[in-house]
Amino acid sequence: MKDNDRKPTTNDVGIPVSSDEFSLTVGPDGPILLQDHYLVEKMANFNREMIPDRQPHAKGSGAFGHFEVTRDIGAYTKAAVFQPGTKTEVLARFSTVAGESGSPDTWRDVRGFALKFYTPEGNYDMVGNNTPVFFVRDPMKFQDFIHSQKRRADSGLRDNDMQWDFWTLSPESAHQVTILMSDRGVPRSYRHMNGYSSHTYMWVNAEGERFWVKYHFKTDQGIASLTQEEADRIAGEDADYHRRDLFDAIKRGDYPSWTLKVQIMPFEEAETYRFNPFDLTKVWPHGDYPVQEVGRLTLNRNPTDFHTEIEQAAFEPNNLVPGIGPSPDKMLLARLISYGDAHRARLGVNYKQIPVNRPQSPVHSYSKGGAMRVENVSDPVYAPNSKGGPKADSERYPEQAIWNASGEFVRAAYTKRKDDDDWGQPGTLVREVMDDAQRDRLVSNVVGHLKNGLSEPVLERALEYWRSIDKEIGDRIAKGVQGG
Repeated sequence: MKDNDRKPTTNDVGIPVSSDEFSLTVGPDGPILLQDHYLVEKMANFNREMIPDRQPHAKGSGAFGHFEVTRDIGAYTKAAVFQPGTKTEVLARFSTVAGESGSPDTWRDVRGFALKFYTPEGNYDMVGNNTPVFFVRDPMKFQDFIHSQKRRADSGLRDNDMQWDFWTLSPESAHQVTILMSDRGVPRSYRHMNGYSSHTYMWVNAEGERFWVKYHFKTDQGIASLTQEEADRIAGEDADYHRRDLFDAIKRGDYPSWTLKVQIMPFEEAETYRFNPFDLTKVWPHGDYPVQEVGRLTLNRNPTDFHTEIEQAAFEPNNLVPGIGPSPDKMLLARLISYGDAHRARLGVNYKQIPVNRPQSPVHSYSKGGAMRVENVSDPVYAPNSKGGPKADSERYPEQAIWNASGEFVRAAYTKRKDDDDWGQPGTLVREVMDDAQRDRLVSNVVGHLKNGLSEPVLERALEYWRSIDKEIGDRIAKGVQGG
C-alpha cells in the first residue's frame, strides 16, 4: 500500500496528528511541552486502558456465532429463542475460574461456559461451566470458596493447603472435585469440552404449564483432554494455548459447534423426587430424565477488538426472557443479584449500553443518567405517568416463573430427602463411569496435588475425603502420597 493511500492518524476525536513518533518539544533537544495534547491523550489512555479483572473467570476467550433450533420443543417453553427453525445470534465466552487474566490456560481448573443470545425478546444469558455440578450449594459459601482457590493474604501465592482445607470441610464439594481431578479437569481446548447450565431452570409454555430443565451443550468435536504432564509443559510454552486454538480454528474456517440437549422434569415431580433436584452438587440421572435435542450452537466469527467485545462482555443469569425463569436453587437465586452488581462495579452503571451487551430488541426503560451513559433518554422519566411513557403489560407478560414457598425465616440447609448425600454420585462416577486408565490418572492427579504443601491435619482429612468417595481409590491415593 502506498503511503498516500493510508488513512491519516487522528486523535480520539478524529483530528489528524502530525507525528506518530515525536513529542512536541522546545527545539529538538529541549523539554516536552504540556500543550502536546496528543501525547497527554496517549499517556492518559494507556494508564487507563486496563479495566478491573473479573473476580472469578478473569482469564477468558470468546467468539460470536448463532444458535439454530433443530427440534420442536414448543410444548415446554414459549421462549422465542427455542421455537422451531429460529436462528439467533450468540456471543460465547470460555474461561478459567481461579487464575488472573494473565494466568496459563492449561492450569487444572473448572472452565466457564457463558452464552449471550440476542433474542427478539431481549438478551438471554446462560452462565454455566464445563461441568454439570459445582463445589457448594449455598451462596453464603461461594465467596469463601473463591478466596480458597485464589492467593494467600501473606505471600500472594496460591496454596494447595488452603484449597484442600476448604474442600475437606465442605463434603458437598466431592462431586465437583472428583470431576476436577479427572481427565476433564484440563480440556484439550475450549472446542473439546461440553457446557452445562449446571443450575436447574424453569420453562413455561404458551398455556402457562411449567417444567424444570437442565441444559447440556455437547461438543460436536468430541471430548478431549490434556494429561497433567501435557498441561504443565504447555503452560510454560504457551500460556494462551486455549485462546490461540479457538481464534485460529475460527480463522481457518474450522467452526466449532455444540448440540444443545436438555433434561426436562415435570413441575410436580420435583416435590417428591428422591433427592433435591435443585441441589447444584447433584446431576439428574439420564435414566430418570433422558436428554432431548433442541438445536445447535456454532461459533463462526472472531472478535475484532478483544477488549471491547470480550473483556467488556457482561453475562448475567438474571437476563431471563419470557418462557424461561429461575428455580429454587439457592446458588442461582443469589447469582441473579450478584452478577449485575459485579458488572456495575467493574464496567460502570451503564454497562448494558456497551455494544456487545446491548440487546438487538428495543429498550423502553426509565433508567437515566450515570457515568458513561450514551443512549439518550426522553421525558417522562418516571412511572406511573400520564405522558405516554412505556407501561408494564401484565396480561401479555404475566409473572409465570413462580413456585410456592412457606415457612419461618431460617438459616438452614436444604431439607434432606432419602437419597440426598454428598458421596454417592462422585462414588458412582469413579466406579461406574471411569475406566481403569481414567481411574489411574485420577489417582495420579490427586497424589500430585496432595504432595504439594499440605499440612498434616488437612492431608489426613483429604485422604479420608477420598476414602468416603471410594475406599479403593482413597487407599491408592494414600499409598501414593505416603510413598508406600
